[in-house]
Amino acid sequence: MAEPLKILGIAGSLRRGSYNRAALNAAGQLLPLGVVLETFDLEGIPVYNQDNELSPPPKVQELKRRVRAADAILFVTPEHNFSIPAALKNAIDWASRPPTDNAWAGKAAAIMGASMGKTATARAQAHLRQIFSYVDVYPLNKPAVMIGEAAQAFDVHGNLQDEKARDLIRQLLENLAAWTLRLRGAEKPSG
Repeated sequence: MAEPLKILGIAGSLRRGSYNRAALNAAGQLLPLGVVLETFDLEGIPVYNQDNELSPPPKVQELKRRVRAADAILFVTPEHNFSIPAALKNAIDWASRPPTDNAWAGKAAAIMGASMGKTATARAQAHLRQIFSYVDVYPLNKPAVMIGEAAQAFDVHGNLQDEKARDLIRQLLENLAAWTLRLRGAEKPSG
């Protein structure tokens, strides 16, 4: 039996009770057969400093190792000031440096996000795609998963109750698995 396709999920929010962490948890419940989801917590990654990029801190070394070990990346981002959170940008910077040691290079990726506003995370997702073009990440285009008015989409325990959002996440994960294999020139995962 073939090994399962491994997706590394990264929530851009550091807040323990964030809707984006809850959306990442929901993704873990909606995986297609033959796919596993592991997560990486950005808490504890120091601010990027180019002076240290040749000998990165242990948490950054772990991030780079986990990114490299994954077949694909699932980014779950809130929107802060019309863009991605500083913690997420910082992690992307660390794992892409130095340019000769870019852990993101060639990775398939998908993006989703939750926000309190009606426009959800549209601008943050657009900015993330812009960053991907430089760090050589290949993002999936559809479906767009933007969970707006998140307080109504999740219950008090952080469970995603919005069936439309659940269906979109399910489809996003199926498409990400197929996209990852397509980039590799492989077949559908067995399960």
